[in-house]
Amino acid sequence: MPAATASSRGPVPEEVLRKIREVEVRARVLADEMLVGTYRSVFKGSGLEFEEVREYEPGDEIRSIDWNVTARMGVPYIKKYREERSLNVYVAVDISASSWFGTVRQSKRELAADVGALLAVAALRNYDRASLLLFSDRIDDFIPPRVGRDHALHVIRQLLYAEGRRAPTDVAGAAHFLGNVAKKRGVVFFVSDLLDTSFEAPLRTLAQKHDVITLVLIDPRELELPSVGIVALEDAETGETVEVNTSDKRLRAAYAEAAQERRLERRRVLARMGVDSVELFTDRPYIPPLMALFRTRSRRM
Repeated sequence: MPAATASSRGPVPEEVLRKIREVEVRARVLADEMLVGTYRSVFKGSGLEFEEVREYEPGDEIRSIDWNVTARMGVPYIKKYREERSLNVYVAVDISASSWFGTVRQSKRELAADVGALLAVAALRNYDRASLLLFSDRIDDFIPPRVGRDHALHVIRQLLYAEGRRAPTDVAGAAHFLGNVAKKRGVVFFVSDLLDTSFEAPLRTLAQKHDVITLVLIDPRELELPSVGIVALEDAETGETVEVNTSDKRLRAAYAEAAQERRLERRRVLARMGVDSVELFTDRPYIPPLMALFRTRSRRM
């Protein structure tokens, strides 16, 4: 692969290329073994294309009769359509400061890169067009929908190596941006911890035109604190630091209760919008919950 394919800013170090290809191979294997069939059944094409006119057969939908042809031929004929398969798939990944957090197997940013690569590769292997949006409190990068392996490698490179920023999460800004650039109906995956409180209206508006799915990234330490004595906790997005005594049972209980309430409120907000959502944790495999989500959608459809 020419170096310029993976980066528009000059040659890419060989170790970077090796990492990009390693992630691509892993994503391709996972997509082929686990996601492709389910993905295709869940995400329908963006419309219908006329295919042919043929003679009516018992059991055909009466509303499909082409009355002009029927009048000319003297017997009923119907219009036959086929699904326009190709979709635009937008993978919107949160690279705000909170995504740096990770206390177990990986950070939320690393998890987002793996999941984003898998979704992009699954889309491309189904002949859909994959797009990548990286956002924080602004739009950090946007790669328009395209096809091809070189495009997949470029998407993976940006997922792995785009520079993070000490900035808050602005899901609303990302939703507004996609609403403006995505003219044709497509699928939008938001890969984010959703540590934001003002996204309901813009995300609902986006979901009225596109199939929107949120993949919520969670580290277990965001849900409960271990008892390890006095520790300094830093807010990655503001830089504010506070010392807490994690040996205090009441403090740990209050922390867990507040975290659970945020989790439940997020679920309520997404349910009100009719947006499908799944939680992905940094300390466990992400394929099972993704497959469960896709199977649920397939049964519903």
